[in-house]
Amino acid sequence: MRWMMLLAALVLSACQHVATPTPTPTPTPPPIKGEIVDLRSGQLLTAQQLVARLAASSRIIVGEQHDNRDHHELQLWLLQALGARRAQGSLLLEMLTPDQQLRVDDVHQASTPPNDVPSALAWQSGWDWNLYGPIVRFALEQPYPLLAANLTNAQVRSFYAQPPTLSGARVNAQSVKDELLAQISESHCGLLPTSQMPAMLAVQQQRDRRMAERLLAAPTPSMLFAGAFHARKDIGVPIHVLDLGEPQAPTVLMLAQQGSDITSAMADYVWYTPATPAPDYCEQMRKQFGKP
Repeated sequence: MRWMMLLAALVLSACQHVATPTPTPTPTPPPIKGEIVDLRSGQLLTAQQLVARLAASSRIIVGEQHDNRDHHELQLWLLQALGARRAQGSLLLEMLTPDQQLRVDDVHQASTPPNDVPSALAWQSGWDWNLYGPIVRFALEQPYPLLAANLTNAQVRSFYAQPPTLSGARVNAQSVKDELLAQISESHCGLLPTSQMPAMLAVQQQRDRRMAERLLAAPTPSMLFAGAFHARKDIGVPIHVLDLGEPQAPTVLMLAQQGSDITSAMADYVWYTPATPAPDYCEQMRKQFGKP
C-alpha cells in the first residue's frame, strides 16, 4: 500500500511539473514615451501590445528618421523586447553595404570585440556612430547575423550613370514614381536640376530593390532598419517584395515625430515620438549649391 501511495505522489508531482508554464520575460519599459497606433484599426496600443503583434511577423521593416536619437533608442529596445519573446533570425541595416559584410562577420565571430569597432567595420561617416553604435554593438553580441542591405558606392555610381530598367508592375506605377520624385526633390530642397531627377529616382528604387532582395534572403524572423521612405508600404521596399513574387508584404512599423501624417497606406503601425527641433538642412544645402 505504501508503494502505491509513493507512486501516486510521484505521478502527481510529474503532472504538476509539466503543467507549469514557462514565464514570458517582461521587457523593460521603452526608453521613449509616445503614442502607438495600429493604423489598420485606429486602435491605440501599449508598447507590450505592439511587441506581441510584431512577434507574430516573419519579416518586419522599421522606418526611421536617420538623425533622430529617439528612434534609434526605440530600435534597440524593440530588438531586446522581441528577443525576449522569440528567437531573432537576423537584423538588416540600410547603413551597411555588401563590401562591409566580411568585416561585420569577422567582428561578429571574434572572441573579443576590437578596440575600435567603427574602424573594424569600415563604418561610413555619413551614419552617426553615436546614434547607430549601440544598435550595432548589441547586434554583434547576438547569435543571429547582422546583414548589409544597401548598395555599394560603386553600384550607386553605376546606376546613376546608366539607370537600368526595373521589373515589376507596382514599382513602375506612375503614382509611385511621382511620389518618389516629389520626395527626392523635397529632400534636396528643390535644388536638384531636373536633368538629374531620373537618375536619382533610379538609385532610390535600386536601393529599395536591393533591400527587398536581402530581406527575402535573410533568416527569419528578420528585421530591417531603414529610412522612412524606404520603409513605406506604398512606395518602398514592401512593394518590391511583392513584385519579387512574395505573396505577403513585410509588416511595417514607422517611427515618426508627433505631427507627422502617417496613414495606413504607408505602414501597419506608427510610433509617434516627441517632436524635436531640427537644423535647417535647406540652408546648408543652399550654401552647398551656392544658391541664396
